[in-house]
Amino acid sequence: MKMNIKIAAYSLLLMLLPFMGLAQTHKYKCLLQMNNYIGEGAYIVVSLISPQGQYEKTLYIMGEDKRWYNTLKEWHKYNSKKKTIDAKTGASVTGGDRSITTLEIEDSKIDKGYKLRFETAVEDQNYYVKDLEIPLNSQAFTGKISGTGYINYVRLSKIQ
Repeated sequence: MKMNIKIAAYSLLLMLLPFMGLAQTHKYKCLLQMNNYIGEGAYIVVSLISPQGQYEKTLYIMGEDKRWYNTLKEWHKYNSKKKTIDAKTGASVTGGDRSITTLEIEDSKIDKGYKLRFETAVEDQNYYVKDLEIPLNSQAFTGKISGTGYINYVRLSKIQ
C-alpha cells in the first residue's frame, strides 16, 4: 500500500513538473506606423523594462543585420552581456511604412509598473533611446500611443 502511494505521488509530481514555473502569457498584435523620413530603414528594438527602469527582456527586433545592433546604444549595452538574442527578428522599417508584429507578454507584468520601450536608430541619423514607451496597464491596449522620433504611433491589441 505504501509503495502504491509513493508511485502515485511521484507520478503526480512528474505530470505537474512541466507546468511548474511557466508564466502565463498572452499574444498582442503590435501595429507600428513610422513617420515619413528620408534615409535607410530604422532598426527598432522592443524591450520589456522593469519598474526600476532596467532592461529585463528583448521582445522583438526589427532589423536583421546584427552589425547594426550597436546603433541601438542602450539596448546594445544590455544585450552585449548575453551570448544570444532570444527575441524574434524581422525586417527594418523605412519612413512612412507600417509593420505588424506579434509580441508575447507575461500576464504577471501587466499593471505591475513594467513598460514596453521602442528604441530606434537610423544609419547616419538620430538615435532615440525612448522613441516610445508604453506602460503595461489596461489602458495600453485601448488606442494609439505616439512616438517621439521615427515612430508615428503604435497600437497594441490582445489576440489570445
